[in-house]
Amino acid sequence: MRMSYKKLWLMLVEKEISPATMRKDLNIATGTMTKLRRNEEVALSVLLRICEYLNCNIGDICDAVKSEI
Repeated sequence: MRMSYKKLWLMLVEKEISPATMRKDLNIATGTMTKLRRNEEVALSVLLRICEYLNCNIGDICDAVKSEI
């Protein structure tokens, strides 16, 4: 299984929030933002901060998808 943050990027567009604005508002490290862009695992605490910022549930910003073999 791997993570997909496609829902996060779509929600940011819907709410007219740039990824850079979210990063600055939440004080997220640039390395963590890179992991999000690459659909890599990030700390649950970061995902929960994003959820609080966007007023949503964790399932609204990410999915676990089956890895292609």
